[in-house]
Amino acid sequence: MTFLSANTVNHVAQAATVRMLAGALAILFGTFLVLGAGFAQPSAVHNAAHDARHAFSFPCH
Repeated sequence: MTFLSANTVNHVAQAATVRMLAGALAILFGTFLVLGAGFAQPSAVHNAAHDARHAFSFPCH
């Protein structure tokens, strides 16, 4: 039977927390990009993101 030291357990917990935080930030950033492009009002932004909107099946008209 292998025993883990408190220091090892602490490092594992910190690594899991960092991975969860990174995942949450990636989801938030992706949501912001998709919705930001989807609801953009200026025509320059609309035209730049037009193909990406349709690729995500996001209506823009």
